[in-house]
Amino acid sequence: MADEFNNREYVALLLRKVLIGALTVGEAVKNFPFDTGDKSIEAAYHALVHYEADEDLRRRDIMYREEQDEYIEMISETLERGENLPDNIIRNYEKYYPEANVPHRHDRAGAVKSFLRFLNIK
Repeated sequence: MADEFNNREYVALLLRKVLIGALTVGEAVKNFPFDTGDKSIEAAYHALVHYEADEDLRRRDIMYREEQDEYIEMISETLERGENLPDNIIRNYEKYYPEANVPHRHDRAGAVKSFLRFLNIK
């Protein structure tokens, strides 16, 4: 349980750093905790990837940017408290992405997992 809470606090910090411009999304993604199996962390990962993918839209539509910033901030605050993200958020991402592409450990087992994911084999 302590590891789960620490991972969530760490991801919350990464999200905040992205929001204030201290980290790029790419840097934050590379620093996500490995293989946690935590659905809330996986949903936060997907939200962050979508944040990056919407860069053009964020530039053109200030209201969209503000809503998306508030959404990332809400995720960060929830994780910082060590709480699960709401089920509807987790289910929404799972509908399209059954598993997050969070990088695996940099060892032999992580390399095998990454390769199997690349081949779309579980």
